[in-house]
Amino acid sequence: MVSTAPAQDAPAAASDPDRPVTSYRTDLVTVLLGTWFTIGLMVDAWAHNNVPELETFFTPWHAVFYWGFIVTAGWILWTCRAAFRGGRLPDLRAMPAGYPPAVFAIGGFALAGLGDMLWHVVFGVEQTIDILFSPTHLGLVSAMMIIVTTPLRTAWARRIDPARGLLGLLPAVLSIALGATLVLLFLQYANALVYSPGRIMLSLINDDERLSSDMATSILVTNLVLILPILALARRWALPPGSVTVVYAVIGALCAAITGFGNLELIGGLLVAGVLTDLAVLWLRPAPGDRGRLWAVAALAGFFTWAIYLAIGFLFASPAGPSAELAARALPELYTGIPVVQALAGLLVAVVLSATARPGAVTEE
Repeated sequence: MVSTAPAQDAPAAASDPDRPVTSYRTDLVTVLLGTWFTIGLMVDAWAHNNVPELETFFTPWHAVFYWGFIVTAGWILWTCRAAFRGGRLPDLRAMPAGYPPAVFAIGGFALAGLGDMLWHVVFGVEQTIDILFSPTHLGLVSAMMIIVTTPLRTAWARRIDPARGLLGLLPAVLSIALGATLVLLFLQYANALVYSPGRIMLSLINDDERLSSDMATSILVTNLVLILPILALARRWALPPGSVTVVYAVIGALCAAITGFGNLELIGGLLVAGVLTDLAVLWLRPAPGDRGRLWAVAALAGFFTWAIYLAIGFLFASPAGPSAELAARALPELYTGIPVVQALAGLLVAVVLSATARPGAVTEE
């Protein structure tokens, strides 16, 4: 599983020639186990949001979550086993590129998990927004972020890029998608993808300005979480078509779980936006250093995603309004301007990320 020589399914070396590298299959197993780990967290998030009077740490949902951690941790430690031979302290240079932070994060996660159990015993089980600010939960998700993004770090460190196409880059794409999912999970209070179509329409009517401003803010935050992984991949590799859809699908699965699968129309629209953005990637073929095309992809991703999002609101709003009346009262400034603002936000982030560093200042003698 760990090699210091070229293999048919792995690049020849890491950027550090003295460090071993993992094979494609090893990284694929790592990210698939990380997916199990993340699904366990999604299931647990669903329970906290949908199961009333959840008053114990020992639940089936926690079992799925923590078993995902145990299996993932065991795999990572097995992959790094050469570093633990012949000494009391592990030899970090014997660990494959990208894996040392995960080894330390495993210990951090275990400590945070123990602390979480004690926290629940003392303070009870959180049910509302306090879930997102619990110190033990923040410790768990921070360690988890390091663990699930291991294949991304591994791919980034290699001197020779994987095979072209989505399949060759799949471990890195899935890895960064899992990382973005964790970020959005702890930004639930600003996650526009958990809205219902009816709530979208009420926000567009602007009878309550607070609803409208909350939705506009949530859309901006969610847009950045969706676009940043795409831009990060595009800065390092020629972005393969299909990668945007994979990132959107993984994030959409989380948002569906949180709502008890009550927002499937929005998730379907998110996947359509991912496919349209991938078609733009196929057409523009952005490559690292090709700033103009990268900027175009970021702007189009923002526009497609939120134009379709608002269209879903119009099409599937609850008839409690009734829906035809809600649509007639929606402010055109909001439903035409929101996609444009998100396109500009994506463009701005792409410009900042692709900017070249300024030369160092010269001190006069």
